[in-house]
Amino acid sequence: MQITLTALGNTQTNFIAEILPAIRDCKCHILEIRLSRLAQSTAAYLLIQGNWNQVAKLENTLDFIQKRLEIKIHTFRPDQKDKGKDCLPYSLETISLDRDNVIESITSFLFDREIEIEEITGSCYQAPYIQTSVFSTKFVILIPPQLHLLSLREEFLEFCDQSNIDAILEPIKR
Repeated sequence: MQITLTALGNTQTNFIAEILPAIRDCKCHILEIRLSRLAQSTAAYLLIQGNWNQVAKLENTLDFIQKRLEIKIHTFRPDQKDKGKDCLPYSLETISLDRDNVIESITSFLFDREIEIEEITGSCYQAPYIQTSVFSTKFVILIPPQLHLLSLREEFLEFCDQSNIDAILEPIKR
């Protein structure tokens, strides 16, 4: 059985130092972990595996940690489907002038074509020489086998031209 866990707290609370031993003590195993700092907050994302009893014990322990450290922890038991099994993994990188709807436009384009998004990272920074804000994104996407790749690439590049976005779409080597 798997459980996903998200935890959010301030940077002074080293909550991950409390969560990791709790996972071990409940005899669960970490399959995947990500931790990021954004401003004065820290966010952690974990995929954990264990039998139903171990997972239930971990959920109870996490409730205690959440209250004691005054952080937010949310757990979810995902379906065990092999979603995206036959899909092709691609990397998608974009750069554009900083606009509020850049990520929204790109994700809408992808979802309209039933392309799964595995990961998104993005950041805004001051571009050298032009003194304007630029927004950069990196996506990991899963393209379903029924989509024709050349047509998709042409459609996407046309979309980017219309939206004034520079983009690179390339396969991820397994």
